[in-house]
Amino acid sequence: MAKQAISVTLDAANVTWLKGRAGAGGVRSVSELLDQLVTAARKEGHAPVARSVVGTIEIDGHDPNLERADAAVRALFDASLRRPMMVKETTAVYGARRRKKSRHE
Repeated sequence: MAKQAISVTLDAANVTWLKGRAGAGGVRSVSELLDQLVTAARKEGHAPVARSVVGTIEIDGHDPNLERADAAVRALFDASLRRPMMVKETTAVYGARRRKKSRHE
């Protein structure tokens, strides 16, 4: 099926969410993720049902007021920085220098 470009205006928070889902889901782009979401919704016949987040977060019983939360989050962030990361650099394009013609030629 042929694809067609459209313009979509979204809340900034939704754009951030879509980018995160695209990265986590291994899709090439936000456009591909949106296409998958719309396709799934069409196949189901309705939009996906909202899911509850109740029970997805556990608070340490030893720190119920989250007094050590900053240190815990900082440790997770530092650990994520130590993971190997794939970086792709583009090579610089160098062309041969053109010589200026002298006036005496």
